[in-house]
Amino acid sequence: MGSVRKASAWLGLVEDNDERYYDDEYSEDAETGTNQPWVTDPRVQVASEKAEDTGRRIATVTPDSFRDARGIGELFRDGVPVIVNLTSMDPTDAKRVVDFAAGLTFGLRGSIERVATRVFLLTPAHTQVVNGEAVRPADGFFNQS
Repeated sequence: MGSVRKASAWLGLVEDNDERYYDDEYSEDAETGTNQPWVTDPRVQVASEKAEDTGRRIATVTPDSFRDARGIGELFRDGVPVIVNLTSMDPTDAKRVVDFAAGLTFGLRGSIERVATRVFLLTPAHTQVVNGEAVRPADGFFNQS
């Protein structure tokens, strides 16, 4: 795969043909109607008030068009980390949203990270993303001496 194609796949603009990282058996447990309040748009879901009081909120946004980018910007500007799922958008609008998100994170000193194909995590400057890999002791998990 060429470097331009790899960069496009990383941004989620083209289909990633490297199947070694994907599990076809993955199933989403979509629970709708739980006790989480909806923001003005039903495609934007934010954590409960208790989480808001403790400062532990993350928004999930699934835009349909570039017009929905304003909602992403408002949440991010308020200091809320945003997960942007672009899988339902056409590639042209998805690229525009990624460009908007990149400018937004740059302007507010945050960061943008690709989580999956066409799914991005926008984190404000005060937020730290912890890698899911466990820290292993120097002598291994089991002491085999």
